[in-house]
Amino acid sequence: MTAPDPAGLPAPPVRTRTGAPGDDPQERGGGRGSAPRIRLLLADDHPVVRAGLRAVLETEEDFEIVADVPTAEEAVGLAGRLGVDVVLMDLQFGGRMLGSRATAEITAAPDAPRVLVLTTYDTDADILAAIEAGATGYLLKDAPPEELAAAVRTAAAGKSALAPTVALRLMDRMRTPATTLSRRETEVLQLVADGLSNAAISKRLFLSQATVKSHLVHIYSKLGVDSRTSAVAAATAQGLIRR
Repeated sequence: MTAPDPAGLPAPPVRTRTGAPGDDPQERGGGRGSAPRIRLLLADDHPVVRAGLRAVLETEEDFEIVADVPTAEEAVGLAGRLGVDVVLMDLQFGGRMLGSRATAEITAAPDAPRVLVLTTYDTDADILAAIEAGATGYLLKDAPPEELAAAVRTAAAGKSALAPTVALRLMDRMRTPATTLSRRETEVLQLVADGLSNAAISKRLFLSQATVKSHLVHIYSKLGVDSRTSAVAAATAQGLIRR
């Protein structure tokens, strides 16, 4: 379950909490002399998923579910105030703030909790966005309960917790750097797949249209294609972006 950070991806800094709510073992649900409990915040816009996660995680004696929320905005607002240790973060929230952006805002705060992404998406576009945003781990929702619990403990300890398929995708990127789409190229191509024009992409990413065109030229070369449609089809087939 646990994999070392791939080369080129900075390991998340080890943070020490000072005075945050829940630092005292007794406040965190443990009695005197017992081990501190890991305080969790669940963020997913599907009530059934949140209920299922609660049912699974509450069976672990060292876990405490502090709250569960349906939006990324609420996760950002509560993550620092509730003194949680790990946020389980989905990536998609029905068109509102994305989980990757929420992850970046949460991890940018002093003494921030760890963020463990829990999603159905395993494309390069989603993985790279989450890791760049500061996620400590990335797990898929079909993971067995024991793997989920292990990933939570690993993330709480400040270590990377990557699903095996995610770790493999990152390793494959390292092995073929010359033909691998960069983080920005992947982002541009995902927006192309979403139907945005070059002008719209330039506004979304704060790039010039010339820069967007340059990225597309590099994308075509790396994928061995000569059009936007072919690039999207090839990248989707390779699991680089999602449709």
